[in-house]
Amino acid sequence: MLRMSSVALLALAAALTACASLNSVESEVSTYSQWPTERKPTTYAFERLPSQQARAQEQAELEAVARPALASAGFTEVADLKTADVTVQVGARISRTDRPVYDDPFWWRGGLYYSRYGRPFWGPSFSMAYDSPRYDREAALLIRDRQSNQPLYEARAVNDGLTTGGPQLLGGLFLAAMKDFPQAGVNPRRVSVQLPVN
Repeated sequence: MLRMSSVALLALAAALTACASLNSVESEVSTYSQWPTERKPTTYAFERLPSQQARAQEQAELEAVARPALASAGFTEVADLKTADVTVQVGARISRTDRPVYDDPFWWRGGLYYSRYGRPFWGPSFSMAYDSPRYDREAALLIRDRQSNQPLYEARAVNDGLTTGGPQLLGGLFLAAMKDFPQAGVNPRRVSVQLPVN
């Protein structure tokens, strides 16, 4: 009886670990800091480049997923740019790569096939098959002193996978980028964070 309950507990622990890993994201993070040691995070406002102003709706959605990361570092957003202590610029990129099977150096090794007469033969495959696409995902932010316009903190988080990931994953990348704020750390380094709950 004792052995059965131990096995059940181990199975439950494994299941919980698997669930936790599904709610986390790992990424490669690089940060560069000139943040003064004595300075505390206070207020910020988003600043948009002209190209980002032209895509206002898309940029607003990106800023929305970056807000929890800035709040986790101790920042509070203000509506008026002129009253903010720092400005924040955010950006993201998701790119798709389709890799044909024939990029594989072993693609020409051939295989065993059957003719329409049922006779086996050995030969190369000339199909135009593709592997599953890969998506490279990246989130970046830059924090500047509003009055001097001096860059104080730059952070970038990247990872890849089989899907675009969506807003929740981008939020996780921003959390990873701000996890060690205001320290810089080793670049790049592996960072794991829990995905934000929508």
